[in-house]
Amino acid sequence: MSAVLIRGGTVINAESSVVADVLTDAGKIVAVGPNLQATAGATIVDAGGALVMPGGIDPHTHMELPFMGTVTKDDFYTGTSAGVSGGTTMIIDFVIPDPKQPLMEAWRNWRGWAEKSAADYSFHVAVTWWSDSVHADMGTLVREHGVNSFKHFMAYKNAIMADDEVLVNSFSRALELGALPTVHAENGELVFQLQKKLVAAGITGPEGHPMSRPPAVEAEAAERAIRIAEVLGTPLYIVHVSCADSVNAIIRARSKGQRVYGEALAGHLTIDESVYRNPDWNIAAAHVMSPPFRAKHHQDALWGALAAGHLHTTATDHCAFCGDQKGMGKADFSKIPNGCAGVEDRMPVLWDAGVNTGRLTPNEFVRVTSTNAAQIFNLYPRKGAIAAGSDADLVVWDPSATKTITTAGSISKVGYNVFEGRHVTGLPMVTVSQGNIVWMNGELRTVRGAGRYVERPAFAPVFDALKRQAAAHVPQAVARV
Repeated sequence: MSAVLIRGGTVINAESSVVADVLTDAGKIVAVGPNLQATAGATIVDAGGALVMPGGIDPHTHMELPFMGTVTKDDFYTGTSAGVSGGTTMIIDFVIPDPKQPLMEAWRNWRGWAEKSAADYSFHVAVTWWSDSVHADMGTLVREHGVNSFKHFMAYKNAIMADDEVLVNSFSRALELGALPTVHAENGELVFQLQKKLVAAGITGPEGHPMSRPPAVEAEAAERAIRIAEVLGTPLYIVHVSCADSVNAIIRARSKGQRVYGEALAGHLTIDESVYRNPDWNIAAAHVMSPPFRAKHHQDALWGALAAGHLHTTATDHCAFCGDQKGMGKADFSKIPNGCAGVEDRMPVLWDAGVNTGRLTPNEFVRVTSTNAAQIFNLYPRKGAIAAGSDADLVVWDPSATKTITTAGSISKVGYNVFEGRHVTGLPMVTVSQGNIVWMNGELRTVRGAGRYVERPAFAPVFDALKRQAAAHVPQAVARV
């Protein structure tokens, strides 16, 4: 690792903006300030007229994911390489055990696949079933392997769906361990029944996908998860919030002091449900993900909640199924593998649609693309900040640079782009990962296997208080059981 001196830019953190140089060495930021001197052999980056921001953190990706009988096209190397080209220097991916598969076995599988990663990564682990062994494995993951968040799919009946019994057991165990429960909020039973009715009625194309997953299906699950967390005294993180109904449930809970965090996807903020009515089946199917893209008024609600601090992070749910894989559902939309790519376009799309429109300030952009994720998942200030001692994960951002997003210009291997044809202003000139330049002026410089597994410690002080608070609200008769 050679030293890097980024000279003359405006350093944008979540809480401040200042003209300063940034000096890195041995993978860390060693100084931030005016007129810094380069160490011997340092690479000097001229950031005059540009912004210098913490590297983006995408807290929701699925690289190399086995799902619905196939595996996504982006592995951990191509996916993280695509990410750094767009300014994202860390991902938090998902270990998803099969039903009855031990959590530790699945975690070891994902750790092996991820060794080829080009940038830093961490894992949420999904709880897809419950037993004493799951209880024990959760403890091992938290205490020995730096996992501090557990995912629960409230959708995908007859596959990985967690019912209320699993939610209650897992949420309670997470609280004991100082880990954060997260949920994919959709009522799996309703989705299952609606899918059957639509297909029976002859609605088999991609237009049936949003019809089988209306906003109420998401809102019911979000509200149920929030209420379960309220009763148990656990915090809660809701992934890919896509509709005003779920936003309102989060706002209600937060207004009462409940610790509920919400995540928005770049796609849900910028793409609407008209894509499912595209006469080209392949284009319509390419957009099949869950929750689906919504009517435009839901986008307004998401942007408002993001700016107001009711939603906290932005992600992609990068899950790169190619056209041939989507074709598995040609005769039945419910068999189209769910997922879209986007990790390389998240930050340019959000800058253009957020900062350039006045919806977000540059500091708020940093907050929702990096800092909040680092703080919520206990990575801060190692990640999510430009400060002495933080990891040298940085983006030199040219707010005036432009491009039109195309499949041909993408690094992702998925073969299409849901942001195809979108013109954006604001792009990364240089991306630095672990103190190494991995993207510079359109040239990818990643190294296979350079990414590190980043452990995330359990949450102790806040969770200890929450546990005491939860215990105080348990009825005495229940407490004696």
